[in-house]
Parts: sequence; C-alpha cells; structure tokens
Amino acid sequence: MASPQPLNGATPKPKPITPSEISAEFSHHDPTIARINNGSFGCCPSTIIAAQQNHQLHFLEQPDNFYFNILKPSILKTRQIIKTLINADHVEEISIVDNATTAAAIVLQHTTWSFFSTLFQPGDAAIMLHYAYGAVKKSVQAYITRAGGHVIEVHLPFPLKSNCEIIVEFRKALQMGKANGRKIRLAVIDHITSMPSVIIPVKELVQMCRDEGVGRIFIDAAHAIGNVNIDVKDIGADFYTSNLHKWFFCPPSAAFLYCKMSDELSDLHHPVVSHEYGNGLAMESAWIGTRDYSPQLVVPEAMEFVSRFEGGIEGIMRRNHEKVVEMAYMLVEAWGTELGTPPDMCSSMAMVGMPACLGINSDADALKLRTHLRVCFGVEVPIYYRAPVEGEIDPITGYARISHQVYNTVEDYYRFRDAVNKLVKDGVTCKLLPL
Repeated sequence: MASPQPLNGATPKPKPITPSEISAEFSHHDPTIARINNGSFGCCPSTIIAAQQNHQLHFLEQPDNFYFNILKPSILKTRQIIKTLINADHVEEISIVDNATTAAAIVLQHTTWSFFSTLFQPGDAAIMLHYAYGAVKKSVQAYITRAGGHVIEVHLPFPLKSNCEIIVEFRKALQMGKANGRKIRLAVIDHITSMPSVIIPVKELVQMCRDEGVGRIFIDAAHAIGNVNIDVKDIGADFYTSNLHKWFFCPPSAAFLYCKMSDELSDLHHPVVSHEYGNGLAMESAWIGTRDYSPQLVVPEAMEFVSRFEGGIEGIMRRNHEKVVEMAYMLVEAWGTELGTPPDMCSSMAMVGMPACLGINSDADALKLRTHLRVCFGVEVPIYYRAPVEGEIDPITGYARISHQVYNTVEDYYRFRDAVNKLVKDGVTCKLLPL
C-alpha cells in the first residue's frame, strides 16, 4: 500500500534519526578512541561525505561545465543559507572562505592598508583577548605589529565566575589603550574562546567598543555556528566569522565571513588574488584558483542532516550543551575538582578541573598527559595548563576541555573518568610521563 500523501502538497516531515542511524553516520570514526574533542576538528557524517564526493566527481567528470555552470550558483546557495542562519540583511554581506584564519587575514589585511595609507597613525592600537586563538594572535602580529600598530591583550582570569569579570577587564584594557591620545582602530573579540573554552559576552563588548570609539570590530567565532545562536545584527560587529566544519557537520575546511554592509566593503579583498579581483569579496572568495571547493558546497546537505534531529540545529545545540554540562559535573564529582566556568558560560564544550596530584605544571606537562591518555587509554581530549596565582594552596592547574557532539555516548566520558582515576591511584604524575 502506498504511503499516505501530506495534505496541501506539504513536504513530509522526515523521520527522527535513531541512535543506530547516528552510529552509522559516524561509523568511520576510530572505534577504539573516546573522542571527546569535537572542538578541534569537528566531524562529518557519512551522508555529507558522500555529497562532497559527488561534487568532487562532477568536477573531475567535466571541469569546464562545473566551473561555468555549477560552482558559482552552488556557492551562492550556501551564502543564502548562511545569511538566513545568522540573520544578516544582504547575501552580499556573506563570503565563503576556507576557515576563520583566512577570514582574520582578510580583516587584518584591510586594517594594515589603513596604516600604510596614513589613515591610521603609527602606534594606533588593536585590542584582543589574551585567550585569542593562537593562529589569530600570530596573524595580528604579522599584520598589525609589522605595520606599526600597537597590540593590547586583555588578560582575563581563569577560572571565571561571571561575565562581569570579562566586562571589567575589557573596560580596563580599553582605557589603557586610549592613554596618551592613542586611538584603538580594531577590536578582535572571540565569541567562544578555544582554550580555555568560554562563551564571551560579545554583544556587551561590542557596545562598549562603540561607546569608546573603537573603529572596527571583528568577532572571531570559529566555534560558534552549530554551537550557539548567532544574530549578527543583534551583536552589531563589523565582521563576524565562523567555521562550518567544527560544529555544523561540514567537511574541512569551510567558513563564512560576514562583513556588515558599508562603504568599506568594496575595499576588502581576499589575500589570494585571482581572476575575480575587484568584483567584491564574495566573488573573489568564490574563485581563488583551481582547488577543491566541495566543502563549501555541502551546506544544503548539512541542513538536511540537522533537520533529522528533533528541533533541528537548535535542538542539537541545546542537547549538546545540557549533556556536556552533565558530563562535566560527573567528572568533577569523581575527581573532587571544579568547573572552569559556570554552566551558562559553557557551549557544547566545558572546562573540567583535573586532580592536582597529577602535577600539571606547564604546557609541556599538559601535552604529555594528553598524549598519554590517547596512547594508553584511547581518550582524545585537550588539556589546558593554568599557571597558579601566587599564594594559592594546592591549586588546580590542569583543565580538560571536553566536547559533546551527537555521536558521543556516556561511555566516552566514563572512560576518561576511569583513566584519570587509575593514574591517580597508581601515583602517576606528569613528571613520570615520557617526553
């Protein structure tokens, strides 16, 4: 018997995805590893990998047809979807690039030209968080410092207890940056810092920058899309970027860069110059030479994938947040430690204090422990070293950044718990681990 057809020609609602179907979508993951580190590289379901391979084959079958008739309309479709997801006004404000680091280079290159053109003066400043992603900090050094700009880092405490601590420190840094008549030309603000992982109150910091006369504001939100809600108009920054391969199920690598509509938009250019130079950043980014564009073309399939879950991407984000907080509390209870932030400052990632007796006394110790957990226990999780504050007694100096994505199960976190418990029971410290 034929299935009943929906009334009024409505599209039938897809069946909710089952646990066994989720397992099948991620069956290419190494089954021997408890992978609680989605934050670093993301994940990609099998159906989206298949869609990517289909795009790759279409290009290889008939490259000219793909270039002239398929590529640009497909990237435009991706841009239109992103425009809706982040509540932008115009599709012209959305460019698709390789990753957030590329987006940062576009914005920083634009700022550098302002120094070279004497629009900005030597010593004018850029401000960023001390916890900014390492590659972006290097980019600021490469572009701003070399152009004669001054860089101000906002040092935030950790652990954090509230957004107020961030806001207070940011305001102090802004005042310091404006000392002696210096102008702050650019603010680089994370939406979710990487290590340690913290949701930053970007809307409040953007408004503070506006009030203090900061010229341009760039939000590095590499972890944001698929992890927290994004409304670029509400946030109010000039530039906003997020990776599509971390929490939005696309293959690596793909990202978007939002540039608020303004007279400056025509002066933004992709750092790789090709045939589309001068046709606007979105067009320049859509063709930077012969390469594999397939990760940028599967956003429609990613939307189909998330629609299989109750509540779509919003439901996924909510459940990931709830589960990572639940698992974080389970771990700190087992180890007698504490969370690095309150739950409302966690996304789908949480910072979990590790037992002080492990002796995590440096970044090198954190890396050694991470390697030991991977090799000896099959646990993949990044470890953050936090330098102790003078006067602290038995401080927690190591924090694990745990992630939760749809493929994770409670057994992944139990394995991590039990591995650390064994290390503690056996008296293992980082000093004893091999280099």
